[in-house]
Amino acid sequence: MKTAVSIPDDVFNDAERLAARFQTSRSELYARALAEFIARHDEESVTRALDEVADEVREQDADTTAAKSMAHRALRRVEW
Repeated sequence: MKTAVSIPDDVFNDAERLAARFQTSRSELYARALAEFIARHDEESVTRALDEVADEVREQDADTTAAKSMAHRALRRVEW
């Protein structure tokens, strides 16, 4: 899909430098950035991440201390 958007000059210039550094097209860079932004703000992905944490905790030993430790480690891996 082709579209036109307006962005500030400084953002455009930063994106140009980043695309050159990654040796990718501007379109690919913008598509990847938008996909990442959408994923970070998708409420269902947060729910899925919390479900994964709960599954990991359930799989561990019933020891409360160990379960809490696993939950903390798993939550630290989730990008909020």
